[in-house]
Amino acid sequence: MIKVYKTLLVDDERLSRNDLRQMLSAHDNIDIVGEAANGDKALELINERQPDLVFLDIQMPGLNGFDVLEHISSDVKVIFVTAFDEYALRAFEVNALDYLLKPVNPERLKQSIERLELIPDESDESIRELEYHDRLLLKLNTSLGFLKISTIISITSAGDYSEVLCTNKKKVLVHKSMSEWETRLPATFFNRIHRTTIVNMEFVDRLEEWFNNSYRVYLKGIEEPYVMSRRYVAKLKQKLS
Repeated sequence: MIKVYKTLLVDDERLSRNDLRQMLSAHDNIDIVGEAANGDKALELINERQPDLVFLDIQMPGLNGFDVLEHISSDVKVIFVTAFDEYALRAFEVNALDYLLKPVNPERLKQSIERLELIPDESDESIRELEYHDRLLLKLNTSLGFLKISTIISITSAGDYSEVLCTNKKKVLVHKSMSEWETRLPATFFNRIHRTTIVNMEFVDRLEEWFNNSYRVYLKGIEEPYVMSRRYVAKLKQKLS
């Protein structure tokens, strides 16, 4: 079944909105639910109609496109549409899904729409197991971004979220449970060592016996060890052998 994206067009030029609307009519998975000619109206419509996708101009009177982006949920996917290429780097720094230059090329627009289909539906339990070199598009802290699976050192439970420690030593919060991670991560590389902890086996330096048949797990470049509860000891030892 095709997923249909409720879509909002935001541009202060009516002709640009009309052109984009006409091109988008060729895509069955796009349902345009409104248009806005400025940032304030865009925020009003976003709150009212809860779109999945916003085509967003950058240079507008009042609030510009980046201002609008700061006020909306990262669940809303944004494709910038602008006549200026100078904002491209900043657009991707704020995790826009894509960046289209005016006049929009229909084939380039099609590529942007196709990128939507690359975003996994996390409610789909049949999603395949991830490969080690995959990139996963997730909400990272408060924005949308790509997470390279191979850069994950460890994942720890944080209530309804999980905290992911990456090779750049930065930690990001992801709205994904430990059981979801355990199901999707490649089992060859990742192992659960505690109810609250998953580690990347590539970063395991050594194990030290602790009390009550548990272990301390030291990871490369990480000073503080993780505790491995005894129920996971046998499974991890098998992987390390």
